[in-house]
Amino acid sequence: MHLSVRIATTVLTLPLLTAGLAATAAPASAAAPSASAATAASAFSARAAAGAPAPVTVARYTFDTGTVAGGRVADRSGRGSALTVRTADRGRINFNGTTADKYAAFPVPCAAKASACPRALLEGTDDPDLDPGTRLFRWGATLRLTKAQVTGSSNVVQKGVVDTESQWKLQIGANQAKAHCVVVGQGSATPYLVRSKAGVADNKWHDVMCQRSGTRLTVYVDGRDSGSIAIPAELSIGNNLPLRIGGPNFNTRSDMYHGLLDDVYARLG
Repeated sequence: MHLSVRIATTVLTLPLLTAGLAATAAPASAAAPSASAATAASAFSARAAAGAPAPVTVARYTFDTGTVAGGRVADRSGRGSALTVRTADRGRINFNGTTADKYAAFPVPCAAKASACPRALLEGTDDPDLDPGTRLFRWGATLRLTKAQVTGSSNVVQKGVVDTESQWKLQIGANQAKAHCVVVGQGSATPYLVRSKAGVADNKWHDVMCQRSGTRLTVYVDGRDSGSIAIPAELSIGNNLPLRIGGPNFNTRSDMYHGLLDDVYARLG
């Protein structure tokens, strides 16, 4: 798992860890826990005292082992499915870094007039744990990319697409490279989208988390609340499509992600 400056003190300090998910030591330069992390920790204590179910990590991909038997990427949560590497036009995903700490590098953008565009994505399964309904749900990733790598709305991780039954998604916007969290509810064609206050395509590692909690959809960048919008309390998310990381499909000009990616996860509760 590639550690950004704040990931060990924000993401792993949030009330999101299961008993089987060990916290990773922060690098020496790590900042003190953010206010949002402290607030989340207090909320976790309150939930525990009230006897509420503990949060559960239902999918987590650190890419540290690269691909394993059958060319698949292992899930580290113990609940999710392994990911299959899917490619088109000779696209590939490289797993770079050290022996014990790798990240995924997706294909670079292709030229506007290219006759063939190498594309690649990672695909899981239709896991019911990833259909949260109206429950508290968080999903996110650690990412690094440049403005030149944002050629469209770059889809980082999602389950469902906008014109299907429902959807949750993290993407990077095409115009200002802001982090977008998107949800669409069952029985509705209305997408709800919240944008981060600032862009994240600065060639630095950033931890981005989306959170659906009741009537709020919030985007966090490096552990800090970076924007939220109101959504209907009854908005329910569930579909029969697989988890996809790095793109929605293989349409020639689809919203592929072209940067570096690490520690992709989803958590219930």
